[in-house]
Amino acid sequence: MLVEPLLDHATRTPDDIALHDESGPRTFGQLAAAAVGIAEHLSGFTTRSNVGLMLPAGAGFVASFYGTLLAGKSVVAVNFLLSEKEIAHIIADSGIDTLITIPAMAARIKCDGVKTIDLPELMKTLAAKGGATADVVAAAKSRMPNRGADDMAVLMYTSGTSGLPKGVILSFGNLQSDVDAAIKHARLETKHVFLGVIPLFHSFGMTAMMLAPIQLKATIIYMARFSAVAAMNAIREHGVSLMFGVPSMLAAIAHLKNAGPEDFKKIYALISGGEPLPSRVRETFQQRFGVTLYEGYGLTETSPVVALNVPQEHRAGSVGKPVPGAEFKFVDDNDQPVAQGQSGEIWLRGPMVMKGYHNLPKETAAALTPDHFFKTGDLGMMDADGFVYITGRKKDLIIVAGEKAAPREIEEILMGHAAVAEAAVVGKKDAGRGEQVVAFIVAKEGQEVKGEALRDFCREGGLAQWKIPREFYFQKELPHSPTGKVLKRVLMEQVNQGN
Repeated sequence: MLVEPLLDHATRTPDDIALHDESGPRTFGQLAAAAVGIAEHLSGFTTRSNVGLMLPAGAGFVASFYGTLLAGKSVVAVNFLLSEKEIAHIIADSGIDTLITIPAMAARIKCDGVKTIDLPELMKTLAAKGGATADVVAAAKSRMPNRGADDMAVLMYTSGTSGLPKGVILSFGNLQSDVDAAIKHARLETKHVFLGVIPLFHSFGMTAMMLAPIQLKATIIYMARFSAVAAMNAIREHGVSLMFGVPSMLAAIAHLKNAGPEDFKKIYALISGGEPLPSRVRETFQQRFGVTLYEGYGLTETSPVVALNVPQEHRAGSVGKPVPGAEFKFVDDNDQPVAQGQSGEIWLRGPMVMKGYHNLPKETAAALTPDHFFKTGDLGMMDADGFVYITGRKKDLIIVAGEKAAPREIEEILMGHAAVAEAAVVGKKDAGRGEQVVAFIVAKEGQEVKGEALRDFCREGGLAQWKIPREFYFQKELPHSPTGKVLKRVLMEQVNQGN
């Protein structure tokens, strides 16, 4: 489970290319040999059950991930873009005493009692010893650690948009079921070439850009850092057919001046996730390149993919139909099911749903119902054809004199203005009305827009009066998480200081 496909490919077709990164190509044989070498090193290095990985996307992360599982240990994926305080929290909370990393990132570890493994140096040492031979890889396959479907494979920490990151316990069964469901739902094949631009410490990147293609024996092109120009060059050079990205990445590609429809001839699917896809980005791709962007939906707690538009069946504005095994339920404020087509909080159940939050029994009990539905906190609905739509975040709802305003609806209208590059809507405390709607705006380069013009635009867009922002804050940029989400907590603190 999870590890076997890599060892199978290394045994049967060791010379097939598994991936390309900044250091060049790696075969399945080389990747498996590196994983076996790392596993042997870990077995003599730490007695702890969890090992941290703080690495950029590439062969080093992949080999360390599979090597950790081969050593009979669980992976703690550490987001190196977090603050030093948050990284220290993850280290302490997960109970690790060992981190596999690189020198440039090791400097960010500010806590005692943690040993680091310099991955480049370890790889040199393993190479000097001759590395793991085909016989050694075959032997590793015959003595796989005895790990069951309910055993923890990965401890994945949430991005920490509010408070310190929480550890999400993902079992072997969680991840394997989601990989199988995504492959079946999207009809993914070995022939596909994946472009990996999502960090592998993120559940979206780990499942879609590592576990799924490795299982398929497909080739992955990794980028340690995203740039629209480099992504476009990779698409051309390697004949990329599949890319998963967040909307900001796709928006950057959409605005490349030297890109054209001919560059996307081999594309099977460009899939957006992580946050809502603005309709303007979707429309720009269609108009400029003749390419449809497919939106999906998932959470760290669900391994993550639970719904996805695919080339064979898609609907603009939705996040697609549920993947096999994912059960959606939509409930009102009293936890009662709402009528079809009505918006409610999304509850999810299926084999991909997490076991719980690490060391947080109260939070786990609050998030998981007795019959194991996960309360996502997201608001959504399902139409008569089974397509799912995300309408907002339950906690993000702004209550104006008893009336509810969903930020996503307002943001979508604002993003339709020709001068607006980015918009984020939050609630500001108001003594008379409870809250009022305010908007943060980033204007497009070289353009200027006024608040009154945007209010008129919202009225023309059909927004109810209480949903139209009372105040606008114009900024050069908005605060973002490492995965591209706007940090609304920071914006709310900014507007509510002193209230």
